[in-house]
Amino acid sequence: MSSEFADKVAVVTGAGRGIGNAIAGRLADGGAKVAVISRTAENAMRSADEINKSHGDCAKAYAVDVSDFSAMAEVGKEVISDFGKVDILINNAGVTRDNLMLRMKEEEWDLVIDTNLKGAFNAVKAVQRSLLKQSGARIINVSSVIGLMGNAGQSNYAASKAGVIGLTKSLAREFAGRGVTVNAIAPGFIVTDMTESLSEELREEIRGKVPLGGFGEVDDIAAAACYLAGSGGRYITGQVLSVDGGMVM
Repeated sequence: MSSEFADKVAVVTGAGRGIGNAIAGRLADGGAKVAVISRTAENAMRSADEINKSHGDCAKAYAVDVSDFSAMAEVGKEVISDFGKVDILINNAGVTRDNLMLRMKEEEWDLVIDTNLKGAFNAVKAVQRSLLKQSGARIINVSSVIGLMGNAGQSNYAASKAGVIGLTKSLAREFAGRGVTVNAIAPGFIVTDMTESLSEELREEIRGKVPLGGFGEVDDIAAAACYLAGSGGRYITGQVLSVDGGMVM
C-alpha cells in the first residue's frame, strides 16, 4: 500500500458517492486521513465507514450543505479541531438541474450555482488559513467538460463549472506565493448515478463523441486527483486537466 499521503489530511466534498467517494478512498489508500463531507449524514457515514473498514480509523463523516457559508465555516472548524490541520482540499460537491433556458426556473439556476460554484468558495474559505500554513498544500476543484464546451439544457451547470475554472486560476495566482497549488479536473462522461439515468439512445450518442470510446470510470478521476495532490503535482498550478477520453481537445 502506498504511503504517498502519510501524515496528510484531506477534505473531500461530495464524498458520499460517485467521484468524491472514489477520490476519498484513493487518498486513504495512500495513507491520508480524510474528512468525508456530504449533504446527508447517511451518505457521509456510509462513505467514511467503508474507508475505515479498509484502512482503520482514518476517516470522519461530516454532513453539511456546502452552499451554506456559515454551516461550511463551522464544519471547517470541526475538521481542524478533529484532525489538527488540512493539507488537501478537493471541491467535488455538485448537482444538476437540467432545463432549457426558456424553461429554466430561478431556483434551478440558483441551486446549481450555489452548490457547484459558491460551494467551492465556501469550502476554500472554511479551511484556507490551515492550507496556507502547510508545506505543499493542494486545492483541486472538480469542474467538467461542460464548463469548457457548454451543453444545451445545462446553462446553469456549464456556468457553474466554467466559474470553477476561473476560481481555480485566480486562486492559483493568489496562493502560489505560499506554495499552495490549485488545479481543476474536468471529467468527461463518467459512470455515476447521474449517467446511469441517461437513456441508451443518449448514451450511444455520447459514446460517438468520445475518441477513446465509452464512458470513464470514477477511478480515472480519482487517479488524476491523487496525481495532482501528490508529489508529481508539485510544479503544476492553475491548470485544467481534462479526463474525458479525448472528448474536448
